[in-house]
Amino acid sequence: MQKILVLRFSSIGDIVLTTPVIRCIKQQLPDVEVHYLTKSQYKGILEHNPYINFLHVLDKPLWKKAIELKHFGFDCIIDLHNNLRTRIIKGILDVPAYSYNKLNFEKSLLVNFKTNNLPNVHIVKRYLDTTKALGVLDDGKGLDYFLPPTFHFNPNIQLPESFVSFAIGAQHITKRLPNEKIVEICKQYGKSIVLLGGKEDAENGEWITQQSGKHVINLCGKLNLNESAYVVSKSEKVITHDTGMMHIAAAFQKEIISIWGNTVPEFGMTPYYGNKEYLNSNFETIIKDQIRNSKFEIPNLSCRPCSKIGFKRCPMGHFNCMNLQDTKAIADAAKV
Repeated sequence: MQKILVLRFSSIGDIVLTTPVIRCIKQQLPDVEVHYLTKSQYKGILEHNPYINFLHVLDKPLWKKAIELKHFGFDCIIDLHNNLRTRIIKGILDVPAYSYNKLNFEKSLLVNFKTNNLPNVHIVKRYLDTTKALGVLDDGKGLDYFLPPTFHFNPNIQLPESFVSFAIGAQHITKRLPNEKIVEICKQYGKSIVLLGGKEDAENGEWITQQSGKHVINLCGKLNLNESAYVVSKSEKVITHDTGMMHIAAAFQKEIISIWGNTVPEFGMTPYYGNKEYLNSNFETIIKDQIRNSKFEIPNLSCRPCSKIGFKRCPMGHFNCMNLQDTKAIADAAKV
């Protein structure tokens, strides 16, 4: 049996974006055992994935974990993080490794000199480039997110019969709309909206709800990740910033209204649904319904992108990439 170790330590969206790699390896190699190493706080994203045989977490110093993993006798490593820590693990395990190209130089050119030499290739495709040497190719099916088989949503929370989810948070302030702009969208939409976010978004969610009206429900800080994913799966559409919840929504094949601040779609991390056509397990051609997506960004800003990740505040002070967003157009996109 061939044993393959997949490496991706963080974060929510990046890990969800690796799921096609896991599935393709498991389904296309005849006798394979798939292992995955990530940080402990992200194990919930993967622990119910049927294509993973063993899920490992970084629960001890890196070198100790690498020595522990060495005993499994891996045949190769698929490195989907490609940083110093994964290089240490690859060095200690000393087996063939295939690492994805982060394109850091090209990203730096775009951020610092506004010169775009990035290939027009989604990051999922770049992840899957690592498996070509194994004869594993893209199956075109898109992303996966698996809820626990015994999952039950909180019975004390009543969801509207029909609603749009709005993931109001982001890892960095420059990737999210100001609260006032979110309120404008909620008011202009006028129908049921469920706000999603972590504990750090709870206060913002409460203020937005108070300012917007009774048609807005604040669930920020009240749900775990699987519960939030369930809400997304029941949504008519999802409004979101460039965050992990955007990729979870894509895994559920939801129509997404994405709002872009300091980051840009050219980085290759837009909502990913796979190919329009793919072969199922019986080698029958499946044609997906077209999913209409809307991307909102302010074009021709000389300062954008200012970072490939984000900042606590706008470096220029004006925050035009979010302050100039057309809230009516965003609300209208959610209505259609």
